[in-house]
Amino acid sequence: MRSKEQQRATVLNGLLEGRYDARGAAALMGLSPRQVRRLAQAYRQAGPRALIHGNRGRAPAHALAAATHHQIIGLARQEAYAGYHHTHLHEVLAEELGVRASRRSVTRILRSAGLRSPRRRRPRKHRQRRERSARAGMLVQVDASEHDWLEGRGPRLTLVGAVDDATKEVVWAHFQAHEDSAGYLLLLRETVRCAGVPLAWYSDKHGAFQRNDKEPWTLAEIAAGRRAPTQVGRALEELGITLIPADSPQAKGRIERCWETLQDRLVKELRRAGAATCEQANAVLHAYIPRYKARFALPPADAVTAYRPLPRRIDLDGVCSMHYVRVVAND
Repeated sequence: MRSKEQQRATVLNGLLEGRYDARGAAALMGLSPRQVRRLAQAYRQAGPRALIHGNRGRAPAHALAAATHHQIIGLARQEAYAGYHHTHLHEVLAEELGVRASRRSVTRILRSAGLRSPRRRRPRKHRQRRERSARAGMLVQVDASEHDWLEGRGPRLTLVGAVDDATKEVVWAHFQAHEDSAGYLLLLRETVRCAGVPLAWYSDKHGAFQRNDKEPWTLAEIAAGRRAPTQVGRALEELGITLIPADSPQAKGRIERCWETLQDRLVKELRRAGAATCEQANAVLHAYIPRYKARFALPPADAVTAYRPLPRRIDLDGVCSMHYVRVVAND
């Protein structure tokens, strides 16, 4: 018996011996007189056992089976799940293997087996973040992330993608060898095909978006009073999309946080799939994007979309292609 139950037994013995009345015993035990009378009746019939809760020693009805404990620990120790933090592992177990366990249960089970989460949460720093756009399609953040996505199994790749500022949804993304204009034109074309024409693109100051001011102006640019747009800039103008260059990586915080999440989670998906080429990596990526959307996307403040349909007069393939001007030299 526990100390609380031993104290109650002492008071009940005094009650039965006539040293206390029901009110005095109730005051000592912190119960109502009615509860004391019911407890005293059970104590007369069953003795000290009546003071012990009937569920003591029994497994809870919702407790996980021992086999589930062993399954979770065994999977966490497999090489395929190496480096998974507890939240990510819980999601994979639920989605792919049908393991029914809460995140807290998975964390408790793994910690009891000495498997700590490899990723520790750092205290959040106070930042005054820019409010998300009200509607989907008002602002799309675009960027590229060069990373060892294949962990040495294949070439080093660059992930080029677009994230909607209002919903944090990955509109479209693809792997390629390097960050270049052709990759952004492909991203633009597929973004329009998947969602529509956004109002604005928010990018860094990569050479694919704007020309270097140190380069001398051409006669045509001087006559026009502005620098000629890049291939991507020209395509955006033809589609009526405003290009907004960011002054720092922190300004594109939503897509930067998306890269951070993908460098943690997508890398593990590529490892489990055994992806070793750019084509295989893209297949894994496009299968994973709907799962990313279901996990991280948010509803916009205004349900009315700002994406516009592509005008029929515009040839999207022609717009989102490289255009070259043939220069003929004078004799």
